[in-house]
Amino acid sequence: MLPPYIVEPYEDFTIPENRAAMEAALKKVESELGREYPLIIGGKEITTKDKITSYNPSDTSQVIGYVSKADEKLAEQAMQAALAAFEDWKRVPWEVRARYLIAIAHKMRQRKMELAAWMVWEEGKSWIEAIADTAEAIDFHEFYAREAIRLAGVAGTHETTPFPDEQNELYYIPLGAGVAIPPWNFPLAIMSGITIAPVVAGNSVVLKPASAAPVIAAKYMEICRECDIPPGVINYLPGPGSSVGDYLVKHPKTRFIVFTGSMEVGLSINEEAAKLAKGQIWIKRVILEMGGKDFMAIDGDCDLDVAAQSIVQAAFGFQGQKCSAGSRAIVHKKVYDEVLDRCVKLTKKLKVGNTVEYGVHNGGVIDEAAFEKTLSYIEIGKKEGRLMVGGKKLKGAKGYQIENTIFADIKPKARLAQEEIFGPVVAFIKARNFNHIIEIANNTIYGLTGALVTNNRKHLEIARQELHCGNLYFNRKCTGALVDVQPFGGFNMSGTDSKAGGRDYLLLFCQGKSVAEKFI
Repeated sequence: MLPPYIVEPYEDFTIPENRAAMEAALKKVESELGREYPLIIGGKEITTKDKITSYNPSDTSQVIGYVSKADEKLAEQAMQAALAAFEDWKRVPWEVRARYLIAIAHKMRQRKMELAAWMVWEEGKSWIEAIADTAEAIDFHEFYAREAIRLAGVAGTHETTPFPDEQNELYYIPLGAGVAIPPWNFPLAIMSGITIAPVVAGNSVVLKPASAAPVIAAKYMEICRECDIPPGVINYLPGPGSSVGDYLVKHPKTRFIVFTGSMEVGLSINEEAAKLAKGQIWIKRVILEMGGKDFMAIDGDCDLDVAAQSIVQAAFGFQGQKCSAGSRAIVHKKVYDEVLDRCVKLTKKLKVGNTVEYGVHNGGVIDEAAFEKTLSYIEIGKKEGRLMVGGKKLKGAKGYQIENTIFADIKPKARLAQEEIFGPVVAFIKARNFNHIIEIANNTIYGLTGALVTNNRKHLEIARQELHCGNLYFNRKCTGALVDVQPFGGFNMSGTDSKAGGRDYLLLFCQGKSVAEKFI
């Protein structure tokens, strides 16, 4: 009997012992930088001549690792390995599969600081963002293990309405071999979460990690193999999305695709998966989470300190590189100037540099493309609004650091208020009244996260009904969803609202089978 699920705590780095442990982990990882990592297909390590080179975005002279790069031939090999493994794995009882997840979570907890340190080096995450990512990965395994046991039910069946002279059963069986395509911005939490959820439901997976975060995925594979996940159940296949990813999405034997990333790529996957390939005998199931243009809404009657702190935390955590980042601050005209002024002051206190150092809040954005894209939007912002703070690349930086940037007086339909930037830029928009706040907040093609800061109970109740997003928060920031505390997924172009970390998530990787026996 497992104890009840509880959220994995974050380490407090103001405590000297925790700070020393993290510093030791960072030094350990530094000693391992530059190593090579093979593909893992059917349990076998495969080294290719072509490599993906992973860099530290806060100091691009530092190579994190060299990862073998797959091609279409190896993608086919990985799919065949997954198909073969599925035939045995699907027959493993739910509760047995769940024990693998508990073992993996235990190993991750033992290596918690080390895993966080890899993300500091490879992703430019701050210490707290990295430890939060690791904690969320642990949570996914602990929670989905318990969900697997719950879904197993009594003897694997679920309650149905009795009928005379018949025995009726409903049970859930896995789908088959599928593809997991995670993003780079939560390279352990989302990567492992969208991989292990279908696995515990009895499926096999080809994992194509993001090319900007392949090393932390390799470390996760090390742990899975230490915990004796059977060969072929998870196949580690780094490679270009344009070739390897497309090949797997179009493959006739692919039963499902689970993806987190940009709207453009997600819609392309959805379109390709809908096409019937030669030899395909099922409708591919597609589970998408595609980003957002999220809001921090500030009412005229509110706690101004909470408002300002929440805006800054939501906008600039991990350089704004979150699908949930609060890139729009929609502020009631009554408090607009005061909230803006407080946010500018708070933003100036954030340290930008190399996050390997303790106390650095922001590192570099993930790569040169993100760097150039963010700077181009800053130029757009200078034409659309008033630059209040930031607005430049960091002077003397060795990586892709950009100053945290606030623009004021942005119009609701301006590009800065409508388009996902995925960088440290927030647009302040002035609202006439509370109804105008709701109108502006909903005026986007996305619908992932949002938050309202207010002391008005009537407005809170209206907002519950009228603010249209998958994850809505009151009197706090719009980032930082916790597994099963705030199941995560969005509306509209933010995805299929699959609610990762929720109690219906594993069923997305199953199909219900009803069996009736009439007694004669």
